[in-house]
Amino acid sequence: MAYKVRVNLIGAYFGMFLSLSCKGRGFSVLTVESARKYGGFMETNVSAEKALQFLLGNCPAGGQERVALPDSLGRVLDEDIRAGEDIPQFDRSPLDGYAFRAADTLRAGEDNPLILEVIEEVPAGYTPSKAVSAGKTIKVMTGAPIPEGADAVVKYEETLEKGNTVSLFQAFRSGQNIVRAGEDVMKGQIVARKGSVVNPPLIGLLAALGISEISVFRRPRVAVVSTGEELQDLGEELEKGKIRNSNSYSLAAYISELGGEPLVIGTAGDKAEEVAVLMKRGLAEADVVMTTGGVSVGDYDVVQDAVRLAGAEVLFWRIDMKPGSPTLAALKDGKLILGLSGNPAAGMVVFQLLASPLIKKLAGRAEYLWQRIEVLLKEDFRKNSPRRRYLRGRLVWEKGTALMEFTGGQGNDVLSSLIECDLLAEIPAGSGPLKAGEKLEALLLK
Repeated sequence: MAYKVRVNLIGAYFGMFLSLSCKGRGFSVLTVESARKYGGFMETNVSAEKALQFLLGNCPAGGQERVALPDSLGRVLDEDIRAGEDIPQFDRSPLDGYAFRAADTLRAGEDNPLILEVIEEVPAGYTPSKAVSAGKTIKVMTGAPIPEGADAVVKYEETLEKGNTVSLFQAFRSGQNIVRAGEDVMKGQIVARKGSVVNPPLIGLLAALGISEISVFRRPRVAVVSTGEELQDLGEELEKGKIRNSNSYSLAAYISELGGEPLVIGTAGDKAEEVAVLMKRGLAEADVVMTTGGVSVGDYDVVQDAVRLAGAEVLFWRIDMKPGSPTLAALKDGKLILGLSGNPAAGMVVFQLLASPLIKKLAGRAEYLWQRIEVLLKEDFRKNSPRRRYLRGRLVWEKGTALMEFTGGQGNDVLSSLIECDLLAEIPAGSGPLKAGEKLEALLLK
Protein backbone atom coordinates (compact mmCIF):
# COMPACT_ATOMS: atom_id res chain seq x y z
CA MET A 1 0.00 0.00 0.00
CA ALA A 2 1.29 3.51 -0.82
CA TYR A 3 1.00 6.32 1.75
CA LYS A 4 1.30 10.05 1.20
CA VAL A 5 3.65 11.67 3.72
CA ARG A 6 4.69 15.18 4.77
CA VAL A 7 7.63 16.63 2.87
CA ASN A 8 7.86 20.18 4.24
CA LEU A 9 6.75 22.34 7.14
CA ILE A 10 3.79 23.87 5.35
CA GLY A 11 1.70 20.73 5.56
CA ALA A 12 0.94 17.50 3.83
CA TYR A 13 1.53 17.51 0.09
CA PHE A 14 -1.27 16.15 -2.02
CA GLY A 15 -2.09 15.85 -5.70
CA MET A 16 -3.18 13.68 -8.51
CA PHE A 17 -1.42 11.82 -11.30
CA LEU A 18 -1.63 12.58 -15.00
CA SER A 19 -1.41 9.25 -16.75
CA LEU A 20 0.07 9.20 -20.22
CA SER A 21 -0.05 6.20 -22.50
CA CYS A 22 3.33 4.60 -23.13
CA LYS A 23 2.93 3.38 -26.68
CA GLY A 24 3.24 -0.32 -27.14
CA ARG A 25 4.31 -0.98 -23.56
CA GLY A 26 1.07 -2.05 -21.92
CA PHE A 27 1.31 0.35 -18.99
CA SER A 28 1.14 4.06 -18.23
CA VAL A 29 3.89 6.49 -17.35
CA LEU A 30 3.39 9.14 -14.68
CA THR A 31 4.31 12.81 -14.76
CA VAL A 32 4.13 15.40 -12.00
CA GLU A 33 2.49 18.17 -14.01
CA SER A 34 -0.87 18.03 -12.26
CA ALA A 35 0.76 17.31 -8.90
CA ARG A 36 2.59 20.63 -9.03
CA LYS A 37 -0.70 22.39 -9.64
CA TYR A 38 -1.89 21.20 -6.24
CA GLY A 39 1.36 21.75 -4.35
CA GLY A 40 3.23 18.53 -5.08
CA PHE A 41 3.45 15.27 -3.12
CA MET A 42 5.65 12.33 -2.33
CA GLU A 43 4.53 8.72 -2.19
CA THR A 44 6.14 6.02 -0.11
CA ASN A 45 6.21 2.24 -0.30
CA VAL A 46 5.25 2.24 -3.99
CA SER A 47 5.26 -0.82 -6.22
CA ALA A 48 8.19 -1.42 -8.56
CA GLU A 49 5.84 -0.85 -11.51
CA LYS A 50 4.69 2.51 -10.20
CA ALA A 51 8.25 3.57 -9.46
CA LEU A 52 9.21 2.73 -13.03
CA GLN A 53 6.21 4.66 -14.35
CA PHE A 54 7.33 7.74 -12.45
CA LEU A 55 10.79 7.53 -14.00
CA LEU A 56 9.75 6.73 -17.57
CA GLY A 57 7.17 9.52 -17.49
CA ASN A 58 9.89 12.07 -16.86
CA CYS A 59 12.72 11.08 -19.20
CA PRO A 60 12.48 12.41 -22.74
CA ALA A 61 15.18 11.15 -25.09
CA GLY A 62 18.14 13.48 -25.49
CA GLY A 63 19.38 15.42 -28.49
CA GLN A 64 20.75 14.12 -31.74
CA GLU A 65 24.15 14.10 -33.39
CA ARG A 66 25.77 12.71 -36.52
CA VAL A 67 28.57 10.18 -36.20
CA ALA A 68 30.87 8.42 -38.64
CA LEU A 69 29.72 4.87 -39.41
CA PRO A 70 32.83 3.21 -37.84
CA ASP A 71 32.07 5.06 -34.59
CA SER A 72 28.39 4.15 -34.44
CA LEU A 73 28.53 0.72 -32.76
CA GLY A 74 26.07 0.60 -29.86
CA ARG A 75 24.49 3.94 -30.70
CA VAL A 76 20.73 4.38 -31.19
CA LEU A 77 19.31 5.61 -34.49
CA ASP A 78 17.20 8.76 -34.29
CA GLU A 79 15.67 8.27 -37.73
CA ASP A 80 14.62 5.51 -40.12
CA ILE A 81 17.25 4.63 -42.72
CA ARG A 82 16.13 3.81 -46.27
CA ALA A 83 18.25 2.12 -48.88
CA GLY A 84 19.31 4.44 -51.68
CA GLU A 85 20.14 1.54 -53.98
CA ASP A 86 19.63 -2.19 -54.50
CA ILE A 87 21.84 -4.81 -52.86
CA PRO A 88 23.14 -6.39 -54.95
CA GLN A 89 23.00 -3.79 -57.66
CA PHE A 90 23.03 -6.39 -60.43
CA ASP A 91 22.17 -10.04 -60.98
CA ARG A 92 25.21 -12.02 -59.84
CA SER A 93 26.52 -15.54 -59.42
CA PRO A 94 26.60 -16.97 -55.86
CA LEU A 95 29.22 -19.56 -56.83
CA ASP A 96 32.00 -20.47 -59.23
CA GLY A 97 30.49 -22.05 -62.31
CA TYR A 98 29.09 -21.47 -65.78
CA ALA A 99 26.27 -19.15 -66.92
CA PHE A 100 24.04 -20.37 -69.73
CA ARG A 101 20.48 -20.45 -71.10
CA ALA A 102 18.24 -22.77 -69.06
CA ALA A 103 16.25 -23.56 -72.21
CA ASP A 104 19.32 -25.28 -73.70
CA THR A 105 19.26 -27.92 -70.89
CA LEU A 106 15.69 -29.20 -71.32
CA ARG A 107 16.85 -32.62 -72.61
CA ALA A 108 20.15 -32.81 -70.67
CA GLY A 109 20.75 -35.86 -68.46
CA GLU A 110 23.36 -38.32 -67.29
CA ASP A 111 23.07 -40.25 -70.54
CA ASN A 112 22.54 -37.19 -72.69
CA PRO A 113 25.00 -34.44 -71.62
CA LEU A 114 24.67 -30.94 -73.04
CA ILE A 115 27.97 -29.71 -74.45
CA LEU A 116 28.42 -25.91 -74.40
CA GLU A 117 31.19 -23.77 -75.85
CA VAL A 118 32.97 -21.56 -73.26
CA ILE A 119 33.34 -18.12 -74.86
CA GLU A 120 34.63 -16.04 -71.91
CA GLU A 121 35.70 -16.10 -68.27
CA VAL A 122 34.54 -13.34 -65.87
CA PRO A 123 36.08 -12.90 -62.38
CA ALA A 124 34.32 -10.97 -59.61
CA GLY A 125 34.72 -7.23 -60.08
CA TYR A 126 34.61 -7.43 -63.88
CA THR A 127 31.75 -7.36 -66.40
CA PRO A 128 31.19 -9.71 -69.34
CA SER A 129 32.09 -8.36 -72.75
CA LYS A 130 30.03 -10.97 -74.59
CA ALA A 131 26.44 -12.22 -74.47
CA VAL A 132 25.35 -15.84 -74.06
CA SER A 133 23.47 -17.39 -76.97
CA ALA A 134 22.26 -20.90 -77.78
CA GLY A 135 25.01 -23.51 -77.27
CA LYS A 136 27.31 -20.99 -75.53
CA THR A 137 28.35 -20.42 -71.92
CA ILE A 138 30.52 -18.01 -69.92
CA LYS A 139 32.59 -19.10 -66.94
CA VAL A 140 31.76 -16.89 -63.92
CA MET A 141 33.36 -16.59 -60.50
CA THR A 142 31.46 -16.00 -57.24
CA GLY A 143 30.08 -12.43 -57.25
CA ALA A 144 30.52 -11.90 -60.98
CA PRO A 145 27.63 -10.32 -62.97
CA ILE A 146 25.34 -12.63 -64.91
CA PRO A 147 26.06 -12.21 -68.63
CA GLU A 148 23.40 -10.94 -70.98
CA GLY A 149 21.36 -13.83 -72.38
CA ALA A 150 22.10 -16.21 -69.49
CA ASP A 151 19.45 -17.12 -66.92
CA ALA A 152 21.00 -19.99 -64.95
CA VAL A 153 24.34 -21.03 -63.41
CA VAL A 154 25.75 -24.50 -62.79
CA LYS A 155 28.35 -25.29 -60.11
CA TYR A 156 31.84 -25.84 -61.48
CA GLU A 157 32.13 -29.23 -59.72
CA GLU A 158 28.92 -30.51 -61.39
CA THR A 159 30.36 -30.16 -64.90
CA LEU A 160 33.00 -31.82 -67.05
CA GLU A 161 35.52 -29.54 -68.76
CA LYS A 162 37.27 -30.51 -71.94
CA GLY A 163 39.23 -27.93 -73.90
CA ASN A 164 36.99 -24.92 -74.56
CA THR A 165 33.80 -26.91 -73.88
CA VAL A 166 31.90 -27.94 -70.75
CA SER A 167 29.31 -30.69 -70.34
CA LEU A 168 26.14 -30.41 -68.22
CA PHE A 169 24.27 -33.51 -67.02
CA GLN A 170 20.90 -32.19 -65.82
CA ALA A 171 18.12 -29.80 -66.71
CA PHE A 172 17.98 -26.35 -65.10
CA ARG A 173 15.16 -23.91 -64.52
CA SER A 174 15.37 -20.21 -65.32
CA GLY A 175 16.82 -18.27 -62.37
CA GLN A 176 18.55 -21.27 -60.80
CA ASN A 177 21.73 -20.31 -58.87
CA ILE A 178 21.30 -16.60 -59.59
CA VAL A 179 21.16 -13.85 -56.96
CA ARG A 180 18.84 -11.19 -58.35
CA ALA A 181 19.42 -7.44 -58.04
CA GLY A 182 17.69 -6.21 -54.88
CA GLU A 183 17.35 -9.74 -53.47
CA ASP A 184 19.04 -8.66 -50.22
CA VAL A 185 17.82 -5.06 -50.04
CA MET A 186 15.64 -3.11 -52.46
CA LYS A 187 16.00 0.58 -53.14
CA GLY A 188 13.64 2.56 -50.90
CA GLN A 189 13.35 -0.24 -48.34
CA ILE A 190 13.69 0.72 -44.65
CA VAL A 191 16.75 -1.18 -43.45
CA ALA A 192 16.82 0.17 -39.87
CA ARG A 193 14.18 1.79 -37.68
CA LYS A 194 14.45 4.78 -35.40
CA GLY A 195 15.20 3.58 -31.88
CA SER A 196 17.17 0.50 -32.95
CA VAL A 197 20.70 -0.12 -31.67
CA VAL A 198 23.50 -0.15 -34.23
CA ASN A 199 25.19 -3.57 -34.29
CA PRO A 200 27.99 -5.04 -36.46
CA PRO A 201 25.69 -6.51 -39.17
CA LEU A 202 23.90 -3.18 -39.54
CA ILE A 203 27.21 -1.37 -39.87
CA GLY A 204 28.14 -3.79 -42.65
CA LEU A 205 24.81 -3.29 -44.42
CA LEU A 206 25.05 0.49 -44.23
CA ALA A 207 28.60 0.32 -45.58
CA ALA A 208 27.31 -1.82 -48.47
CA LEU A 209 24.81 0.97 -49.18
CA GLY A 210 27.58 3.57 -49.22
CA ILE A 211 26.37 5.31 -46.04
CA SER A 212 29.35 6.80 -44.22
CA GLU A 213 27.58 8.86 -41.55
CA ILE A 214 24.35 8.39 -39.59
CA SER A 215 22.18 10.38 -37.18
CA VAL A 216 21.94 8.98 -33.63
CA PHE A 217 20.64 10.03 -30.24
CA ARG A 218 23.15 11.66 -27.94
CA ARG A 219 24.40 9.39 -25.18
CA PRO A 220 22.60 10.22 -21.93
CA ARG A 221 24.97 11.56 -19.28
CA VAL A 222 24.48 10.01 -15.86
CA ALA A 223 26.20 11.54 -12.84
CA VAL A 224 27.15 9.11 -10.06
CA VAL A 225 27.38 10.35 -6.46
CA SER A 226 28.41 8.05 -3.60
CA THR A 227 27.60 8.84 0.01
CA GLY A 228 29.02 7.58 3.30
CA GLU A 229 31.82 8.40 5.71
CA GLU A 230 32.92 4.76 5.54
CA LEU A 231 33.88 4.84 1.84
CA GLN A 232 37.45 4.84 0.56
CA ASP A 233 38.52 4.92 -3.06
CA LEU A 234 40.92 2.67 -4.93
CA GLY A 235 44.56 3.41 -4.24
CA GLU A 236 43.92 4.38 -0.64
CA GLU A 237 45.12 2.15 2.16
CA LEU A 238 42.03 0.64 3.72
CA GLU A 239 41.52 1.82 7.30
CA LYS A 240 39.78 -0.15 10.01
CA GLY A 241 36.01 0.18 9.82
CA LYS A 242 36.15 1.48 6.25
CA ILE A 243 35.08 -0.16 2.98
CA ARG A 244 36.08 0.43 -0.61
CA ASN A 245 33.68 2.35 -2.82
CA SER A 246 32.67 -0.41 -5.23
CA ASN A 247 29.24 0.99 -6.11
CA SER A 248 30.45 3.90 -8.20
CA TYR A 249 32.53 1.54 -10.34
CA SER A 250 29.67 -0.93 -10.80
CA LEU A 251 27.23 1.84 -11.68
CA ALA A 252 29.62 3.48 -14.14
CA ALA A 253 30.19 0.14 -15.87
CA TYR A 254 26.44 -0.62 -16.08
CA ILE A 255 25.76 2.86 -17.46
CA SER A 256 28.45 2.47 -20.14
CA GLU A 257 27.16 -0.99 -21.07
CA LEU A 258 23.69 0.48 -21.65
CA GLY A 259 24.99 3.18 -23.95
CA GLY A 260 25.13 5.99 -21.40
CA GLU A 261 28.02 8.24 -20.46
CA PRO A 262 28.87 7.94 -16.73
CA LEU A 263 30.19 10.99 -14.88
CA VAL A 264 31.57 9.92 -11.50
CA ILE A 265 31.15 13.18 -9.58
CA GLY A 266 32.64 12.06 -6.28
CA THR A 267 31.94 10.87 -2.74
CA ALA A 268 30.27 12.87 0.02
CA GLY A 269 30.17 12.20 3.74
CA ASP A 270 27.04 11.81 5.80
CA LYS A 271 26.13 15.49 5.65
CA ALA A 272 23.16 16.66 3.60
CA GLU A 273 24.96 19.86 2.60
CA GLU A 274 27.90 17.91 1.11
CA VAL A 275 25.61 15.58 -0.80
CA ALA A 276 23.53 18.51 -2.08
CA VAL A 277 26.64 20.21 -3.49
CA LEU A 278 27.49 17.11 -5.54
CA MET A 279 23.86 16.70 -6.61
CA LYS A 280 23.77 20.26 -7.91
CA ARG A 281 26.95 19.68 -9.85
CA GLY A 282 25.51 16.50 -11.30
CA LEU A 283 22.29 18.26 -12.28
CA ALA A 284 24.33 20.93 -14.04
CA GLU A 285 26.53 18.49 -15.96
CA ALA A 286 24.33 15.45 -16.59
CA ASP A 287 20.86 14.34 -17.63
CA VAL A 288 20.31 12.13 -14.57
CA VAL A 289 21.90 11.96 -11.13
CA MET A 290 22.25 8.63 -9.34
CA THR A 291 23.31 8.35 -5.72
CA THR A 292 24.18 5.31 -3.62
CA GLY A 293 23.66 5.10 0.11
CA GLY A 294 21.93 7.39 2.57
CA VAL A 295 18.34 6.66 1.51
CA SER A 296 17.14 4.63 4.49
CA VAL A 297 15.83 5.88 7.85
CA GLY A 298 18.97 6.10 9.97
CA ASP A 299 20.51 9.23 11.49
CA TYR A 300 23.13 9.24 8.73
CA ASP A 301 20.72 8.71 5.83
CA VAL A 302 20.72 12.26 4.50
CA VAL A 303 19.82 11.93 0.80
CA GLN A 304 16.20 13.08 1.27
CA ASP A 305 17.39 16.25 2.99
CA ALA A 306 20.08 16.74 0.32
CA VAL A 307 17.49 16.43 -2.43
CA ARG A 308 15.44 19.24 -0.94
CA LEU A 309 18.54 21.38 -0.37
CA ALA A 310 19.26 20.90 -4.07
CA GLY A 311 15.79 22.27 -4.84
CA ALA A 312 14.37 19.00 -6.17
CA GLU A 313 10.86 17.63 -5.73
CA VAL A 314 10.66 14.14 -4.23
CA LEU A 315 8.51 11.79 -6.30
CA PHE A 316 8.64 8.65 -4.17
CA TRP A 317 10.59 7.07 -1.36
CA ARG A 318 10.82 3.33 -0.68
CA ILE A 319 9.67 0.54 -2.96
CA ASP A 320 7.55 -2.34 -1.71
CA MET A 321 10.06 -5.08 -2.54
CA LYS A 322 13.17 -6.87 -1.34
CA PRO A 323 16.03 -6.21 -1.85
CA GLY A 324 16.42 -2.48 -2.48
CA SER A 325 13.39 -1.08 -0.68
CA PRO A 326 15.24 2.11 0.38
CA THR A 327 15.08 3.86 -3.01
CA LEU A 328 14.25 7.49 -3.76
CA ALA A 329 13.39 9.46 -6.89
CA ALA A 330 13.16 13.22 -7.29
CA LEU A 331 12.83 15.78 -10.07
CA LYS A 332 14.60 19.10 -10.58
CA ASP A 333 14.02 21.22 -13.70
CA GLY A 334 13.05 18.16 -15.73
CA LYS A 335 16.03 16.10 -14.56
CA LEU A 336 15.71 12.99 -12.42
CA ILE A 337 17.60 12.08 -9.28
CA LEU A 338 17.55 8.39 -8.40
CA GLY A 339 18.81 7.41 -4.96
CA LEU A 340 19.81 3.75 -4.66
CA SER A 341 20.60 1.64 -1.62
CA GLY A 342 24.23 1.59 -0.52
CA ASN A 343 24.09 -2.20 -0.14
CA PRO A 344 25.84 -3.36 -3.34
CA ALA A 345 23.50 -6.14 -4.45
CA ALA A 346 20.33 -4.32 -3.38
CA GLY A 347 21.33 -1.18 -5.23
CA MET A 348 22.24 -3.09 -8.40
CA VAL A 349 18.99 -5.08 -8.41
CA VAL A 350 17.02 -1.83 -8.32
CA PHE A 351 19.35 -0.46 -10.98
CA GLN A 352 18.29 -3.30 -13.29
CA LEU A 353 14.60 -2.86 -12.47
CA LEU A 354 14.44 0.94 -12.74
CA ALA A 355 17.62 2.60 -13.98
CA SER A 356 18.31 0.26 -16.88
CA PRO A 357 14.96 0.94 -18.65
CA LEU A 358 15.36 4.63 -17.79
CA ILE A 359 18.81 4.91 -19.37
CA LYS A 360 17.77 2.92 -22.43
CA LYS A 361 14.76 5.18 -22.98
CA LEU A 362 16.90 8.29 -22.47
CA ALA A 363 19.28 6.85 -25.08
CA GLY A 364 16.37 6.73 -27.54
CA ARG A 365 15.84 2.99 -27.69
CA ALA A 366 12.45 1.87 -28.97
CA GLU A 367 12.68 -1.28 -26.84
CA TYR A 368 13.79 -0.48 -23.31
CA LEU A 369 11.98 -2.95 -21.04
CA TRP A 370 13.43 -6.32 -20.07
CA GLN A 371 11.84 -9.39 -21.60
CA ARG A 372 9.79 -11.52 -19.19
CA ILE A 373 10.00 -15.30 -19.23
CA GLU A 374 8.77 -18.18 -17.07
CA VAL A 375 11.37 -20.33 -15.33
CA LEU A 376 11.39 -23.24 -12.93
CA LEU A 377 13.51 -23.05 -9.79
CA LYS A 378 16.39 -25.51 -10.02
CA GLU A 379 16.80 -25.63 -6.25
CA ASP A 380 14.82 -24.88 -3.11
CA PHE A 381 14.48 -21.36 -1.69
CA ARG A 382 13.88 -21.82 2.01
CA LYS A 383 12.93 -18.33 3.17
CA ASN A 384 9.47 -16.83 3.57
CA SER A 385 8.70 -13.79 1.42
CA PRO A 386 6.20 -11.59 3.30
CA ARG A 387 6.89 -8.89 0.73
CA ARG A 388 7.65 -9.11 -2.98
CA ARG A 389 11.15 -10.46 -3.51
CA TYR A 390 13.55 -10.66 -6.47
CA LEU A 391 16.02 -13.53 -6.69
CA ARG A 392 19.30 -13.39 -8.60
CA GLY A 393 20.21 -16.30 -10.84
CA ARG A 394 21.28 -17.58 -14.20
CA LEU A 395 19.23 -19.13 -17.00
CA VAL A 396 20.00 -22.77 -17.78
CA TRP A 397 18.23 -25.09 -20.18
CA GLU A 398 17.62 -28.76 -19.44
CA LYS A 399 15.69 -30.88 -21.93
CA GLY A 400 14.10 -27.77 -23.43
CA THR A 401 12.96 -26.41 -20.06
CA ALA A 402 14.06 -22.98 -18.79
CA LEU A 403 15.46 -23.26 -15.27
CA MET A 404 16.94 -20.72 -12.88
CA GLU A 405 19.85 -21.61 -10.66
CA PHE A 406 21.13 -19.25 -8.00
CA THR A 407 24.34 -17.38 -8.68
CA GLY A 408 25.13 -17.01 -4.99
CA GLY A 409 23.67 -15.78 -1.74
CA GLN A 410 20.64 -13.52 -1.90
CA GLY A 411 21.70 -11.08 0.83
CA ASN A 412 21.59 -7.32 0.20
CA ASP A 413 25.38 -7.04 0.21
CA VAL A 414 26.33 -10.13 -1.85
CA LEU A 415 27.74 -8.39 -4.92
CA SER A 416 29.34 -11.57 -6.27
CA SER A 417 25.88 -13.01 -6.95
CA LEU A 418 25.46 -10.48 -9.78
CA ILE A 419 28.54 -11.54 -11.76
CA GLU A 420 26.82 -14.30 -13.74
CA CYS A 421 23.28 -13.11 -13.07
CA ASP A 422 21.09 -12.88 -16.14
CA LEU A 423 17.73 -13.44 -14.42
CA LEU A 424 15.75 -11.63 -11.75
CA ALA A 425 12.96 -13.97 -10.69
CA GLU A 426 9.97 -12.55 -8.82
CA ILE A 427 8.44 -14.16 -5.74
CA PRO A 428 4.97 -12.74 -5.00
CA ALA A 429 4.37 -11.17 -1.59
CA GLY A 430 3.06 -13.55 1.04
CA SER A 431 4.86 -16.59 -0.34
CA GLY A 432 6.38 -19.25 1.89
CA PRO A 433 9.49 -21.32 1.15
CA LEU A 434 9.69 -22.55 -2.44
CA LYS A 435 10.56 -26.01 -3.68
CA ALA A 436 12.68 -26.84 -6.71
CA GLY A 437 10.47 -27.06 -9.79
CA GLU A 438 8.14 -24.24 -8.79
CA LYS A 439 7.33 -21.77 -11.57
CA LEU A 440 8.33 -18.08 -11.33
CA GLU A 441 8.17 -15.14 -13.69
CA ALA A 442 11.57 -13.59 -14.34
CA LEU A 443 13.20 -10.68 -16.12
CA LEU A 444 15.75 -11.79 -18.68
CA LEU A 445 18.71 -9.43 -18.30
CA LYS A 446 20.10 -9.88 -21.81
